[in-house]
Amino acid sequence: MYPAARRDESAVEELQGHRVADPYRWLEGDGEEVRAFVEAQNALSRPILDALPGRPAFVDMLERVLSAPTRGCPFERGGWLFALHNDGDDQPRVVRARSLDALERAETLIDPNTLTDDGTAAVTAFVPNRDASLLAYAISEAGSDWMTIRVRDLATGCDLPTEVRWAKWNHPVWLPGGRAFTYWGYPEPSGNALTQEQGRGALHSLDVDTGEVRTVWVPDDPRTMAIHFADDEWLLIFARRGMDRATQVFARRHDEEELRLVVDGQAPWWPVAVRDQALVCGTVEGAPRGRVMVVPLEGGHARQLVGEHASDVLQDFAATATGYVAHYMADAQSRALLVELDGAPGDPLPVGDGVSIVGLEASVHSEAVYLATTQFCERGDRHLARVDGGALLDWATAPRPDGTVEVPATTRRVRATSNDGVEVPAFVVEPEGRPAGPRPVLLWGYGGFDIALTPEFRAIFAGWVAAGGTLAVANLRGGGEYGEDWHDAGTKARKQQVFDDLYAVAEHLVDTGITTHGQLALHGRSNGGLLAGAALTQRPELWAAVLPGVGVLDMLRYHRFTIGWAWTRDYGDPDEPGVVDYLLPYSPLHNVRPVTYPPTLITTGDHDDRVVPAHSYKFAAELQHTGKGGPILLAVDTRAGHGAGKPKHAQVDEFADQLAFAAQHTGLSPRN
Repeated sequence: MYPAARRDESAVEELQGHRVADPYRWLEGDGEEVRAFVEAQNALSRPILDALPGRPAFVDMLERVLSAPTRGCPFERGGWLFALHNDGDDQPRVVRARSLDALERAETLIDPNTLTDDGTAAVTAFVPNRDASLLAYAISEAGSDWMTIRVRDLATGCDLPTEVRWAKWNHPVWLPGGRAFTYWGYPEPSGNALTQEQGRGALHSLDVDTGEVRTVWVPDDPRTMAIHFADDEWLLIFARRGMDRATQVFARRHDEEELRLVVDGQAPWWPVAVRDQALVCGTVEGAPRGRVMVVPLEGGHARQLVGEHASDVLQDFAATATGYVAHYMADAQSRALLVELDGAPGDPLPVGDGVSIVGLEASVHSEAVYLATTQFCERGDRHLARVDGGALLDWATAPRPDGTVEVPATTRRVRATSNDGVEVPAFVVEPEGRPAGPRPVLLWGYGGFDIALTPEFRAIFAGWVAAGGTLAVANLRGGGEYGEDWHDAGTKARKQQVFDDLYAVAEHLVDTGITTHGQLALHGRSNGGLLAGAALTQRPELWAAVLPGVGVLDMLRYHRFTIGWAWTRDYGDPDEPGVVDYLLPYSPLHNVRPVTYPPTLITTGDHDDRVVPAHSYKFAAELQHTGKGGPILLAVDTRAGHGAGKPKHAQVDEFADQLAFAAQHTGLSPRN
């Protein structure tokens, strides 16, 4: 028996000619009735999840995976190397050392594990100034996107009295002299900071000696979001409306007051460096797979430095003292090469096959390049390249720290044919020693916002494969694996194509004997939670279990909370004519029917201020009221947000719930 949840049958509105019921709209609030709903749902789901027979084995595996040491990609500043390290604590700490070899004996600068009793404070940004005398760092609480920025004097180890609250999205950027930095901030919310629609952001600067805050730039459009970049002479602002593609680039010298427009683009642009009074930047303007442009800051015509590759997608482009390093994605896997100052290709970097570059750090003040690579079930390696322009002089890989955990697995590519004849690739990751015949499969997808799914380590992946399950990761349209055209093919009125691509991959896994429908579980988070919710309501017969995590599940009201309005570039704006016509047919909340659904576990955090938990609350209530089959469970973490900064112990609990649930309903008995 599911917990009773009040239905307001009078909550009906007319939207662009559609009569839409919303009986659980009251769950969008944060009052006592909502808290009682969450408590009742957890009282139902918690004992069921705790009793799953595979859960203790998954807890053990995940404890070992998440307690193993992790090392972030280092970067140089002021003669020091800075990095994030974790030796099994809830949160990684900020460290520094004089060399790559010395990092294993690094000095701890910021340890967020000491800030709270429950491990929910996380370092979400840390930026030393040029001479590494000061460190601006940001702390987020309980998974919130909101950041509080503080400054530590690295000579004394003490924080300065200055502090910035209500910052978001951007890292601090130090200005010349190293005693002031810029940041992107917002007014203090007048209501609930976890649900209130985000207000107008602006670029501010803070003088750490005087505490003076100065507003640098306020955009005309209140929904503008911006990244910014500075060198010794120039300040650059790259501004877009939400997640729209059109980008304006503004520039001024630090001793000037007026910004001038140097790029008025119709696609994304991003900064690389300033050289010889010209801005080097990447863009997909006129190049769906990306190219690099040089834009004179004193006036003149832009020119191309590196053109679009015939097949590979430009992911990152960074400047060194004597050239550049380019990171490309080839069939959703990383490769890197050096580039001369004139754009000529140089030596490739030996990062290995089938990896994802998850960290690339270089500087116009150094000839060192640091890279971090991973695979699905391995945290991977850190590398140091010594370069001279396009020439690789030396390559070193840091030893993995003692206690590193590896899950033996093999990865291969499979390719399904979607309903329109387009080939849709997927990775299949199988444990070593896998017996012949169909096996339980966890299928993971995303398909949105130009985000590529590459061989990146996730503890939940390693836990599933370590238990003997097969992992499948689908490269669906809407993602960024094959450039801007691939992304656009899964947006707005074309969003249904993402779901159809998923079904093609699922059916391919069954038709080729990798799994069966009774052994196939689907999981996705955020936009991937939307994917899982839509797949549950559209094709319930395909799945043995479905696990939507922190999902966007109410497509008619997603834009009314926090940063939701920024997603209209991918989804469309429900307030614009005609958009409801294509959102309503797939919106998971609005397509629950009295049919038999597979076992479903919906997860969210009550501090999620990106995809507010009301999406999951309303969807669970509607499924429990209208659907059949199941069980339909809702598990709410009451000290977590969207996922970033989640402490280790909470990750263990969440992933163990999800994997044990998937294992129970796909027939996987976790092996040692």
